[in-house]
Amino acid sequence: MTLHILKLSVGTESVDDLQGWQDQHRLTRPDGLPRHVTRMWPKRADEVLDGGSIYWVIKGVILARQRILRFDPVEGQDGIQRCAMIFEPELIRTEPAPRRPFQGWRYLKPEEAPRDLPAYRAGDDELPPELAEALAEFGLR
Repeated sequence: MTLHILKLSVGTESVDDLQGWQDQHRLTRPDGLPRHVTRMWPKRADEVLDGGSIYWVIKGVILARQRILRFDPVEGQDGIQRCAMIFEPELIRTEPAPRRPFQGWRYLKPEEAPRDLPAYRAGDDELPPELAEALAEFGLR
């Protein structure tokens, strides 16, 4: 059974901003793939690697996802082992879905994940988070 991960993209203003940050940093990596390093290794890694994605919360709204390719062990400068989540480079825009702040990351069941935006809408301007959240509350996302 597939399982997703939900993660806040702290300091990101938009999907384009996240894409730019990832593009800039992945040039320094041997595999050229975007990643996020976290303290905790997912206990349900097999389910996540069975087609799961990371869903990015930007300014309180899920706006995009990336397919998770693998988890790599990495050692921090402090000598502590961590988990690097490795993603496909493509950010897929999703229908806006509001989320309250949380720390770290959370599992996201497939039935709770927002749908991908159709390709013809992928370049749409993003709604302000407050408007996207209000529309989602009315079921108009």
